[in-house]
Amino acid sequence: MEKLDFSFPSQPAPCVANPALCGVVGSGNLEILVQAGAEPASCAVSIKTSARGFGETWRAVLGSFAASHAAGGTAIAINDMGATPAVVTLRLAQALADYQGGAQ
Repeated sequence: MEKLDFSFPSQPAPCVANPALCGVVGSGNLEILVQAGAEPASCAVSIKTSARGFGETWRAVLGSFAASHAAGGTAIAINDMGATPAVVTLRLAQALADYQGGAQ
């Protein structure tokens, strides 16, 4: 298991009272929890993954997501079981939309 931590600048996300959970921990998939973070202009991401050695891929996928979505002020926890970048992006969009009350 590898643990990765990143922080990315991002436009502030509209706040919703409850955290949002999306996905399942299973082969080729991942689980994402989005909740309020400490820094309004950045998105903090913590990842636990079974696939070692993909830190730069994670950085690229998450950086692109934070740049194109309003995710500032969030703390995102990811439990990964080998999801592809496309699945990561899909699950992030789903979890963020749920966190923002379905507005995306």
